[in-house]
Amino acid sequence: MSANSADTPGTPVDVVLVKGGRTKIRYRSALVRDDGVRVVVRAPWAAEGVRDFGFVRFEPGDVFTEHYWRDRWYAVKEVRDGGGRLKGWYCDITRPAVLTGGELVVEDLDLDLWRSADGTDVLRLDEDEFAASGLAERDPAAAGAAVAALDELERLARADGFAALLD
Repeated sequence: MSANSADTPGTPVDVVLVKGGRTKIRYRSALVRDDGVRVVVRAPWAAEGVRDFGFVRFEPGDVFTEHYWRDRWYAVKEVRDGGGRLKGWYCDITRPAVLTGGELVVEDLDLDLWRSADGTDVLRLDEDEFAASGLAERDPAAAGAAVAALDELERLARADGFAALLD
């Protein structure tokens, strides 16, 4: 574990998702593990009510096991319903995560990817939001890293590479 990480599994960790310089959402999770590079937390669905994307519904009772890296430009969130049935994986393209004390801060860069539980649906999401964000003009290196991360995740999702990624 890093010197700045939470100490033991089960330790509360506040996940802070930042977008456009503002906190989009903050929620409490429990540390599953931290190997110094990857931080894994588990949390119930943090938003109010149901969010229906058309290809998946997030709703009260869902449990997210979230994988964040300090050296990668994405986060992978395994989503299960309240009964433990796997719904799939929702992936956020982000700057590398920063864990300080009990706070995990992640900057969302608009791009997302969904992979269904059976692997038949792999969807690139929010590319229009990413283009409209102006990141490519403000920070071309970050924009390039974000697109490369989305490409890598899509390749892993189509080749069933999530198992190795999340072990």
